[in-house]
Amino acid sequence: MVHLSDGEWKIMQLLWQQAPRTIMQLTADLQQETDWTKHTVITMLNRMEKKGAVRYEEGARAKLYYPLVEREEAAASETRGFLNKVYEGSLSLMVNSMVSQKHVSQKELEELYAILQQAEEETWK
Repeated sequence: MVHLSDGEWKIMQLLWQQAPRTIMQLTADLQQETDWTKHTVITMLNRMEKKGAVRYEEGARAKLYYPLVEREEAAASETRGFLNKVYEGSLSLMVNSMVSQKHVSQKELEELYAILQQAEEETWK
């Protein structure tokens, strides 16, 4: 699985929203938030290509970049990595930490309960 840096996530979010995109389009879209130059975006795209996160095709005037990794796949990998690093792989420890610090709303608790009920039903089928 591909591990993405925070900056690479920003580029991937744009590519997941709309692909293909050129270097100039990505730079323009990231300019206000990051103040990255075209050269920074090129460097990051080259690194991401080596990781297998993006690919490009030669367009009429510029390279066209596409994501190679699905958003759900990247999110699942990051979640597993985070759980392993911070909570020793324990989902219940993470949820307990969030609940005890009151970082979970009533709506989120209801959503979690529904997810757990669905998982339980699928387990017993």
